[in-house]
Amino acid sequence: MPVKKMTMGLIVGNRGFFPDHLAKSGREEMLRVLAGAGIDVVALTPEERKYGEVETREESRRCAELFKKNRERIDGVIVTLPNFGEERAIADTLRLADLRVPVLIQATPDDPKKMTIASRRDSFCGKMSACNNLRQYGIPYSITSLHTEAPESPEFTKDLEWFAAVCRVVNGFRNLRIGAIGARPAAFNTVRYSEKILESQGISIETLDLSEVLGRIDRMKDTDDVAQAKLASIKKYVDASNVPAAALMKMAKLGAVVDHWMAATEVTISAVQCWTSIEENLGVVPCTIMSMMSDSLLSSACEVDICGVLGMHALQLASGTPSALLDWNNNYGTDPNKAVCFHCSNLPKHFFRSVKMDYQEIIAGTVGKDNTYGTCVGLIKPGAMSFARFSTEDTAGHMRGYVGEGRFTDDPLMTFGGAGVVEIPEMQRLLRYICQRGFEHHVAANLSNVASAVFEATTRYLGWDMSHHNASPN
Repeated sequence: MPVKKMTMGLIVGNRGFFPDHLAKSGREEMLRVLAGAGIDVVALTPEERKYGEVETREESRRCAELFKKNRERIDGVIVTLPNFGEERAIADTLRLADLRVPVLIQATPDDPKKMTIASRRDSFCGKMSACNNLRQYGIPYSITSLHTEAPESPEFTKDLEWFAAVCRVVNGFRNLRIGAIGARPAAFNTVRYSEKILESQGISIETLDLSEVLGRIDRMKDTDDVAQAKLASIKKYVDASNVPAAALMKMAKLGAVVDHWMAATEVTISAVQCWTSIEENLGVVPCTIMSMMSDSLLSSACEVDICGVLGMHALQLASGTPSALLDWNNNYGTDPNKAVCFHCSNLPKHFFRSVKMDYQEIIAGTVGKDNTYGTCVGLIKPGAMSFARFSTEDTAGHMRGYVGEGRFTDDPLMTFGGAGVVEIPEMQRLLRYICQRGFEHHVAANLSNVASAVFEATTRYLGWDMSHHNASPN
């Protein structure tokens, strides 16, 4: 499932007593850069206003009307300042459009050799005025990593990628629907959450009792087209050569039921009850089915960890790649900055060096090996790692969480399930923070460096109480 093509609204700032030819060339340069990045643009044209700029109240109104007509398309707004820019017009445009999407402020640098009245920009100063006005208007905005950056610079290319990730997270959480399949396991108080707090954030929970799932599976025939199609997709997805055929058919029916229910209820991501109800009453684990969903960017978390799957979804939206839910599980020898991250496991195939389907060794001791086939076993491949955890702070009535980055290493590890060694700078400080603040033992992970984008989206635009471990300024 590819990341959807993005569309940005573009506001070209101009202030009359500065050279307006800079607005013309600045607009053209920004349009080239956005087109090169594969981003569609909604902006005033030179036919609608000289150079397609926004300077007067009338131009603010025109631009806002254009944005409102394209409300369903626009993922974010870029304000480009090729010269000082008219701060009031920029703020008025955004207020009138009322898109409630992320906004990025970019200012083009002056050339010290071109500081005469004919080509001086003063964007350095104008950016401060634009930000000041947006703050007065109560409009949240993001800024580039450097105060001034040329649109065609490597710095802006990187910032544009970051901003696009911010937009995907913010917009991806809007009107989000999450499926809660089954009840929270009795032994997992740690995954309790408040539906009402999530609803206040525009995030809805759709529930499905396991009895309904099992009933629909029982009524489905092995020969039904949906069951056979799901069986074929399972065999194509992972090596299941050592798994009994009867167990594979149970998984196929489970997957077909979940797929149909998610489509019918317009649920995007899910959290599923696992031990030990599914094993005892169906005779398989749901791991492979959940792994397949996550690998298709339809994140799925175990133990009905709704806030855990939110973290998975945020990282997936930011990076465009699959996420996993892991346990902060073990120390790794005596290295204070390394730990073992593990689940038993439903990790997406994207995470593994190599993977096969097997039985779940932990639960097998309780319900028997034959009732636990379906887990995905392998080591996590080395590389970049972003992590995130969200929680509902029920007594305070708000969302909270933390994000950060590290890396999966290639250190040797002899274990079962899906696991990898992670190295995180100042990890002991992170672990102390998790324990002191009472966060869960589950953490969402993604093979990318997108923590900064998730932090920006959740703090600046969603208003959540977040910590960024080892943050660097942006």
